[in-house]
Amino acid sequence: MTKLAQTLGLTETQNEILATVRRFVEKEIIPNAPEFEKSDTYPQAIVDHMKDMGLFGLMIPEEYGGLGESLLTYALCVEELARGWMSISGVLNTHFIVAYMLRQHGTEAQKQRFLPRMATGETRGAFSMSEPELGSDVAAIRTRATRTDDGNYTIDGQKMWLTNGGTSTLVAVLVRTDEGADKPHRNLTAFLVEKPVGYGEVAPGLTIPGKIDKLGYKGIDTTELIFDGYVANADDILGEAPGQGFFQMMDGIEVGRVNVSARACGVGIRAFELAVRYAQQRQTFGKPIAEHQAIAFQLAEMATKVEAAHLMMVNAARLKDSGERNDVAAGMAKYLASEFCSEVTEQSFRIHGGYGYSKEYEIERLMRDAPFLLIGEGTSEIQKNIISKRLLAEYRI
Repeated sequence: MTKLAQTLGLTETQNEILATVRRFVEKEIIPNAPEFEKSDTYPQAIVDHMKDMGLFGLMIPEEYGGLGESLLTYALCVEELARGWMSISGVLNTHFIVAYMLRQHGTEAQKQRFLPRMATGETRGAFSMSEPELGSDVAAIRTRATRTDDGNYTIDGQKMWLTNGGTSTLVAVLVRTDEGADKPHRNLTAFLVEKPVGYGEVAPGLTIPGKIDKLGYKGIDTTELIFDGYVANADDILGEAPGQGFFQMMDGIEVGRVNVSARACGVGIRAFELAVRYAQQRQTFGKPIAEHQAIAFQLAEMATKVEAAHLMMVNAARLKDSGERNDVAAGMAKYLASEFCSEVTEQSFRIHGGYGYSKEYEIERLMRDAPFLLIGEGTSEIQKNIISKRLLAEYRI
């Protein structure tokens, strides 16, 4: 375990799992991440190892073949993985959200159909809400599922920013249906769409155009998802209840925000580790730069931010595990952790000086990865909106 970001009160099983993941990160991820990242290559060998470790079934109940662990255990594993390479944690994130949504909202038949295969990693999950002109206005979704005379649905529209779009085999997609509700979000339905791995027209009426080239977050595929007359069955609706998609997706996003918080903590920890090591090796004016007060104070600030973000992430995960409402805690954790991650990474970059600008140094990659965490699973502004609404409701005069 790292010296910072310790978590008190873990069970022996949790400590064993985290120790195993940390060894895996040190041995397999940190040494190999630069090559995968440089070539923007999907890290299949690493993903296969994660399958063997059971990480894809970490939160799936034991009755469906998973490990049945808590959100806290999962988040701490994600923190360790992101410390090695943020993209690796992204491989798990969407899979985890879809498995969670199935666990919480799926019918027993849907759970039996998907969760055992998801636990082994045979079926890989992705979820899709965003559209090209949508932004954060989820209720304005345009992709539409039209019910046909035979009871099936025809889906038409374009989805955007689909993480693991090409490598996933099960996508939870939020689309508009005609439920006759007076509120737009009550006319949204989540469909479970099975597809093969690959790009192009992967199924009749379903196209994955190709990978979107990104600033960072390399190795993992981010795609569009285009429906053109795609036929879905009524039993492909999550929970078989039309019009519940918005609430189901928001529940998934809530735990997803804990996940993003954990990823931000992992990147922040790594940025600090790189800075504190370099500051003791680099010398100016006859002594290591860590002995200059300007650098020493920066290290103190960075460590404090890393610790604060970790504690908020752990609190949000434990709240969700306890069954308590955690939307504010998750929003606060995601907001603070992502902002602190960005700040700590930039401070580490500055401590590295000119070397931080070189692709030979790991901090350069972190500088490109950290900005994604500011927008993933809702921007900082969206988190502030969620937090302020709840605060005003709680403290209303």
